[in-house]
Amino acid sequence: MKSGSSKTTSGGGALSCEKEMDWADNLPTADAGRFAAVFAVLEQAIRSRAFPGCAFGVMAGGAVVLDGAAGRFTYEADAPEVTPETVFDVASITKVAATTAATMLLVERGELDIETPLGDLLPGFVAGRAADDAARRVTLHHLLAHNSGLPGYAEFFKTATTPDALMDECLRLKLEAEPGARAEYSDPGFILLGKALEVKMGEGLAPGVSREVFEPLGMTATRFCPAPELRNSIPPTEEDTWFRMRLIQGEVQDENASVMGGVSGHAGLFSNVPDLLRFAKAIMDSHASGEKRKTAELFDRETVNRFSEQQLPQGSSRALGWDTPSGDSTSGRHFSPHSIGHLGFSGCSLWIDLDKAVTIVLLTNRTWPDRKNRAIRQVWPAFHDAVREAIGN
Repeated sequence: MKSGSSKTTSGGGALSCEKEMDWADNLPTADAGRFAAVFAVLEQAIRSRAFPGCAFGVMAGGAVVLDGAAGRFTYEADAPEVTPETVFDVASITKVAATTAATMLLVERGELDIETPLGDLLPGFVAGRAADDAARRVTLHHLLAHNSGLPGYAEFFKTATTPDALMDECLRLKLEAEPGARAEYSDPGFILLGKALEVKMGEGLAPGVSREVFEPLGMTATRFCPAPELRNSIPPTEEDTWFRMRLIQGEVQDENASVMGGVSGHAGLFSNVPDLLRFAKAIMDSHASGEKRKTAELFDRETVNRFSEQQLPQGSSRALGWDTPSGDSTSGRHFSPHSIGHLGFSGCSLWIDLDKAVTIVLLTNRTWPDRKNRAIRQVWPAFHDAVREAIGN
């Protein structure tokens, strides 16, 4: 299979040095054999139309040991090839790379207490509710842990046509359970968390996170709302035949995030493999060293540990913002219990093993041409297992 680009490194791998090659045949013999099972998983995924193309990267011991790409933007033979630098709509990876990251920074600086009731920052969440309404007990902690009692999803976009209207509907959502009693992965919870962060930062989520996270880490390809001239360089996610009635390419696929102007706490971020590896490295380095604020680090060990702890109720795989491996985890069989990660609806994944200092990123547009195909659920664990077995870590 011809890929856009691929490389392996044995140590100290840079994120910027790529060369065009056949991703397996033209690798050094030892590396081609070492990662043969990894390539086979992705080749089969593309042949079976789990997704038309992908970019991937692996970091171990502080160095990039594998990165590459395979397939094309769509299934057409003349579609552009994916490269390791191709930018994708990373969907719910927004929740960790933007929203959770900003929360971690504010907490570490002492500028935010996650035990703050959401109503203190967003009064509209409690306005008109009875004094004993459970919503008054919802904290930022509950939103991060996905145990607020809010529903998992709501189709605000069907009735709301502006960001303000959508937020008003979200603020008025009824809880389905007592705060802390039920684990329910909730997009509305992160829509509200993103808005609460804007109140705390005194600015929009996009400029705030860009200045505080992306720019310090050199994540130059990562942004909300890519400029129109960049759209053709981003794989399309869907032929939208029921809401926007157009090809979705270079704009957020998530309908609620679209109504919000492309910027939300739950979705809207675009990124690539090198940038997400930089982000993961900042987390791993801080966790490993226990030292604070090195050149490319944002967090200290205490913050990383706090946000990687599994949360109540018992049995939930959710940490604060992050997910952790569960019995049938998409991370496969080899990530340690002290690992954090997240998936994106578009078929993207990011997993970080804090004990073994291993990060694996896989970016795809599995929703092309529509979102019915769920084969990615089998690809994720197979890919992660093949990588971990190849690197022996």
